[in-house]
Amino acid sequence: MQFSHSPAIWQDFPELAAGALLVRGVTKFVLDLPLARFQAIAAARLAAQTEGDLVEIQAWRRAFAKMGLKPTQYRCAAEALLRRFRKEGALPPLHPLVDLCNAVSLAFAIPIAVFDADRIAAPLEVRYATGDEDYLTFSGETEHPEPGEVIFADAGGRAHARRWTNRQSGRSAVREETATALIVAEALHETAPADISRLMAVLGEEISHLWPVSATSALLSRASPLFAP
Repeated sequence: MQFSHSPAIWQDFPELAAGALLVRGVTKFVLDLPLARFQAIAAARLAAQTEGDLVEIQAWRRAFAKMGLKPTQYRCAAEALLRRFRKEGALPPLHPLVDLCNAVSLAFAIPIAVFDADRIAAPLEVRYATGDEDYLTFSGETEHPEPGEVIFADAGGRAHARRWTNRQSGRSAVREETATALIVAEALHETAPADISRLMAVLGEEISHLWPVSATSALLSRASPLFAP
């Protein structure tokens, strides 16, 4: 598995900070997920302001506007989670690894993508779409990203996320039989490098406590853009 952002993405978004984590040995079965601790952090932040006021979310809104997207129509994954959490007070359970990443995403207000690595034809790259890529929705429909749209694209011409951090594909969604997962966190706000570093450390520690896994991680930047565990 190799993961990177294209040079064009780094050129257009030099403020980007990212982290990647490859986890081998994931299972669906785990007890005592530490969700409440992270949800409490999110709840405290949302008690003082809405998700749209958070600097982490504002940075993604600016990025979406720069990409020609209406920020309140297409929200980054972290904003969508925070919005649902604020309204409903909880998130629906999906898979223990996804549930953990969603809780950490709430606490940090940073989007975290979780992919079934075995369903990706490596390398995986965040790049601008040509418009020929295939994207499989969770309902089973095939879409084609707009030319110039930021996507997570693999070597087989498949898009595993559309509109950057807006919507993942059903093709590589984590499921019961998932054994190897690629986790990617991305941020654009002023303190993003430090916050991504802290997020990856917290996530790595929690995962190692919950599963007997083999994990490899890296912080990505324009100077060091490749994750190749």
